[in-house]
Amino acid sequence: MAYKGKYTPKNKSKYEGDPTSIIYRSLWERHCFRWCDENPKVLKWSSEEVVIPYLYEVDRKYHRYFMDLKIVFEDKTVLVEIKPEAQTKPPTGGRRTKRYISEGYTYVKNMNKWEAANEYALDRGWEFQIWTEKTEPLKSMIGKPLKKLKPLPKYKRKKTK
Repeated sequence: MAYKGKYTPKNKSKYEGDPTSIIYRSLWERHCFRWCDENPKVLKWSSEEVVIPYLYEVDRKYHRYFMDLKIVFEDKTVLVEIKPEAQTKPPTGGRRTKRYISEGYTYVKNMNKWEAANEYALDRGWEFQIWTEKTEPLKSMIGKPLKKLKPLPKYKRKKTK
């Protein structure tokens, strides 16, 4: 199964945007797309159709943030970022390692994006949420057992002369 690919919705009329160009960049995104597509409580949804400008504190420049999901329910609209739980927390470990520094930059960038997304949502009367493996609908997907594989047929050696 590919970690990236095109998602084809069953309910094309629920998708706001071009339903032929929906791209998922993780299995979690694909799962959330399917959840939106099949959930009767979701009236409309889109992926990377909402673009939010944000100031990245490290380079002091404005960048564009493409929201993972915009979900319209009957009573509210929610902007959703899909991330592993570990990427929502400050980095840990040796402060002078390349990994720590890289994770630090990523954390600052995420905080800048999420602050801008929250303000953008509030300005419109919407909500901003971060979905992780500890959040539904991802939580229910992560804990599912894998299908049992069928045993391989017994290997028969060819007789040599």
